[in-house]
Amino acid sequence: MTEGPTEARSIGRAVVAEVAALKRAMYRGGRPNALMRLMNRLDVLMYGAWRLSPRQAAVLKVVGRRSGTVTSVPVAVTSYRGAEFLVSMLGPNSNWVRNIRAAGGTAVLRRRGRETPILLEEIPSEHRAEILRRYLAVAPGARPHLGLNPTAPLPEFHRIAPGHPVFRIHERHGRPAAVGAAPA
Repeated sequence: MTEGPTEARSIGRAVVAEVAALKRAMYRGGRPNALMRLMNRLDVLMYGAWRLSPRQAAVLKVVGRRSGTVTSVPVAVTSYRGAEFLVSMLGPNSNWVRNIRAAGGTAVLRRRGRETPILLEEIPSEHRAEILRRYLAVAPGARPHLGLNPTAPLPEFHRIAPGHPVFRIHERHGRPAAVGAAPA
């Protein structure tokens, strides 16, 4: 007995829904569980390496607001209209967002073996929709957290924009500064 195209699509949607539910469960409460923490550590190693990382993959290094130690987080860099952005798939209470805000936007971005001091500028929610759409195109793993796919209507992205901080990446020039140092 063979399945028709309709049944195959239905099974495919069910599998995608299950994977999305599992992914959301791995980040319950906006924080990774033990398995995801391990996977994030592996991503940090891979994304910071010279040849192993995808073009949009990077490692964000920021000083922890409570610990004072540098934390490293794997991120996807999204390009839109000639600028680059970081998006929080887990929302405003994710640790990296809280740390960036506490550090005044200062951080270091490591891509393909190169570290660049950066300043992150938070984008107002009314200007995030198109960037969020582009983000989902380059970071498909974030789709379960945002609850949309890149082909969703733009009003849907406007609806979710307040819950997902977006930061524009500005390179800090001058002498290299330590992670978390005051902006120049």
